[in-house]
Amino acid sequence: MFATKDWLKASWYAGRDLLRPVTSGSSASDIHIHQQETPVMVPIRSLGPSYRERITQHLLQLEPADRYLRFGYAANDEQIRRYAEQLNFERDEIFGIYNRRLELIAMAHLAFSENPEHKPCAEFGVSVLKQARGRGFGARLFERAVMHARNEGVNMVFIHALSENTAMLKIARNAGATVRRDGSEAEAYLQIPPASLDTRMTEMVEQQFAEVDYQLKKQAKQFWDFLANVQEVRSGVQHARHQSAE
Repeated sequence: MFATKDWLKASWYAGRDLLRPVTSGSSASDIHIHQQETPVMVPIRSLGPSYRERITQHLLQLEPADRYLRFGYAANDEQIRRYAEQLNFERDEIFGIYNRRLELIAMAHLAFSENPEHKPCAEFGVSVLKQARGRGFGARLFERAVMHARNEGVNMVFIHALSENTAMLKIARNAGATVRRDGSEAEAYLQIPPASLDTRMTEMVEQQFAEVDYQLKKQAKQFWDFLANVQEVRSGVQHARHQSAE
């Protein structure tokens, strides 16, 4: 469970970010600050069917090399759209991380086995956009997924990845998973303990924290968009006055 000071620190980071205007890009100094100041808690939100299009757009933003590592083959746009259309939100769990512009910058897919004989098993897959790397989002998503898997009665989490996907395999190893290589492919197996009161309570609190964070980001974006529109109208009026005075 997180200590009170960690909750306060996470809230401070979130609140400070919301006070800054939402822009279409980030300066080099902004990027440096964000890379050095990853929040203690990362708001990770469960995604439902209404977010299918956002998931699709997130995956379409992956570069060719990243698509290859995520899916194990050079997935084209049509194959990615087909993957997103086939996501089973009733059976599986999809997690996402948003930035201040409400862009889905990282997501994870925890797929539960359809085979009754392998019901206590689940497979994990993750993708992080290039501009959001280096902040540990993949590892945070894995921790969140494992906690949910425990609470759902899963005792084994699998990761199927290409042997060259060192980032994904590192996440698995750091979590204590056993990694087996077979040529160009690798399998990671993580045995997880049963659910506890702590894991159930932590998941409830983290989900609530992520929901509040999302709503605050949504309100902040609406506020800054409103100010931008006001400024645009004001500039148009000033320009029109200037022209009429000439």
